[in-house]
Amino acid sequence: MTFRQFAFNNVLRNKRLYAAYFLSSMFTVMIFFTFAVFAYHPALNSSDVNHNAQAALSTSKWLIYGFSFFFVLYSMSSFLKTRKREFGLLMLQGISPGQLRRMVFIENMWIGTGATIGGILIGLVFAKAILLIGENILVLDEKLNFYIPIQAIILTVISFLVLFVLISMFIAAILRSESLISLIRSQRAPKSEPRASIWLSILVIVLLAISYGVALLVDANLALQLLLPIIVMVSIATYLLFTQLSVYIIGSMKNRKSFFWRRTNMLLLSDLSYRMKDNARTFFLVAMVSTVSFCAIGTLYGLQALLVKSSTVETAASFPIAYTSMAGDATQSTNLQTIRQALSTAGIPSQEAHLALNQYKLKNDQTERIILSETAFNQANVLLGEQTVQLQGNQAVVITSSTARQTAEHQMLQKEVQLSNGVALQPTRVIFSQTIPGVSLALVVSDDLYKRLGTPASKADIYAWTTNASEKELIAVGKEMFSEDTFTQYGAYHILDFPSYTLYTVKSLYGIALFIGLFIGIVFFVSAGSFLYFRLYSDLDEDKQKFRSIAKLGLTERELNRVLTQQIALLFFAPIVVALIHGSIALTTLAHLFDAQLFTECATVLGIFFLIQLVYFFIVRFFYIKQVREALH
Repeated sequence: MTFRQFAFNNVLRNKRLYAAYFLSSMFTVMIFFTFAVFAYHPALNSSDVNHNAQAALSTSKWLIYGFSFFFVLYSMSSFLKTRKREFGLLMLQGISPGQLRRMVFIENMWIGTGATIGGILIGLVFAKAILLIGENILVLDEKLNFYIPIQAIILTVISFLVLFVLISMFIAAILRSESLISLIRSQRAPKSEPRASIWLSILVIVLLAISYGVALLVDANLALQLLLPIIVMVSIATYLLFTQLSVYIIGSMKNRKSFFWRRTNMLLLSDLSYRMKDNARTFFLVAMVSTVSFCAIGTLYGLQALLVKSSTVETAASFPIAYTSMAGDATQSTNLQTIRQALSTAGIPSQEAHLALNQYKLKNDQTERIILSETAFNQANVLLGEQTVQLQGNQAVVITSSTARQTAEHQMLQKEVQLSNGVALQPTRVIFSQTIPGVSLALVVSDDLYKRLGTPASKADIYAWTTNASEKELIAVGKEMFSEDTFTQYGAYHILDFPSYTLYTVKSLYGIALFIGLFIGIVFFVSAGSFLYFRLYSDLDEDKQKFRSIAKLGLTERELNRVLTQQIALLFFAPIVVALIHGSIALTTLAHLFDAQLFTECATVLGIFFLIQLVYFFIVRFFYIKQVREALH
């Protein structure tokens, strides 16, 4: 047997421990490769928007690469800790320190090469589906057809082979400092009884109460200003939660004899405090990394959903295109001609409406109120298919959007509206309508009364178009119009309401961020799960030995399943539950900041992550219990 074959056989013999390291590394390679596939896609060079997406994806893949280095380094270090005694025995049998380092180097390169090839192959298999998902999320101008990503493959292979070489060299350097005695006794080192301070345990509660209270109860803008102190307090509290409070609670449970001696609680609690203390740094790392993932994806998804929702409501309830021109708009005729020409060039039939927005001063203050004539309002409503009004005398109808509806109903219907010119208007009912783009509150009066209103205090005009064109056709018109340097959507004296194009720009803007945040968040979460896997399996040999001895005293299979399930559940869900609480508080504060209802979006993100963790737990639990059972026979 050659030395390389010996190293390869070591990998096969330790495939249980190497599995999570290999799969996590392969997943990281696949994500990097996916970003590279997008970054080098020919379609992303077709426009400025697509080029921006290409640049963002290219930058993100290097962020993933940087995180991958530290993740692989941590994973490999955790894995090697479980093999120290094996290394000590090899040295005892005559292997030299140099040969040991060479063996670890070769093993890691076997794993790294396999993970790199596997990640690329899986990325190619799912490339078409991922490109389709990316096309929808990113809202690109061109279709992302499948292609052979030669550049992405070469870049991924070189980048990760270099990464695994550097990691292997770094690990070999660490092993240089290990002595034979320390390796042999690595698993026999006595553990001191974990101790917890009651004052530090109380500090955890105080810090979390202050942080959560500030985030939820104070003004959202103030909470945002205090973000850094809140993060510091939450981080300290989270670390102390796992190193102090958890140990203190376990000790208190052990002191309650009635609970400690009940069923299999003694087996669970006997060394649980040791495990919590040993795993404290891993739990803290997993909790904070998971919190960042939850907050990043929840924030991006919530903001996009909020903006898309508002734009969708506007698209469904108003004119497809509306141009509001204020007094002093010198570009009115040019802009109107641009809009009409763009619709004509695209071959889109349309109907145009004009509304004069005359504002009149109220009698008792200096505020102004928009008043429309009955005929003008009805003509615009006919185009939209909405209800018309019929008025006589001094009757008036209040036209309001959702933001002003409650105010209009409770205040304007209670009394007459006195204008400064002496005319009194009597509101009779409220109509919810977005016939007038950008206007939340207005009055409609009869044509006769409108003529008697006199000279308005200020004037504005709205030109609106209705059409049966599809959303895709309208977006194309919007791109054509705004390609003109002289025409801006929001000018000093004009506003162009173009809901379909606005929705398109919102999706384009947040689509890139959501896509990148989603993948990076998933990488973080998978990495966090891998950390837990490594910590769990580092105790496997100890659990085998412990339960083998206890089984001789009459431990049943059902009791074994219960104890191991409880142990694994604590390991997997303790940091995740903490992260879910942190994330829900942070996302609730975000919702308060934007004065929006984001419960559904936030619950969706947190629920999906919890479901993934639950599935992961059942898979790991099955194989872990299976191996412990096999050791009993």
